[in-house]
Amino acid sequence: MAYYEGKTFVSVQNTANGEVSSKTTFHYKQEGNIISATYGGGEIIKGTLIGIVSDDGILRFRYNHVNKEGDIRGGECVSTPETLSDGRIRLHEKWKWTDADQSEGESVIEEVK
Repeated sequence: MAYYEGKTFVSVQNTANGEVSSKTTFHYKQEGNIISATYGGGEIIKGTLIGIVSDDGILRFRYNHVNKEGDIRGGECVSTPETLSDGRIRLHEKWKWTDADQSEGESVIEEVK
């Protein structure tokens, strides 16, 4: 089942060391258990992610983007889904920068209907 295919998400919460904001939009695609997305907005000019969806809907992926300062940033993330009362998906994300900054953070993104 393509649980994430064609879904759009927006950030609703992020730790201070993250670059994603409420102006960042993610456009997901899913083929089998492979997840990918493009994203941008706010401090991020353009980003991509690719990873795996497990049977329980948990996403494990790597991400890279170019920010407004012209820096290339990258990291890895595990996203755990929650189904909201209106049927939308909320993803609880734990991520880590894998570039010069090795810090970790948490964010929440929600599906846009």
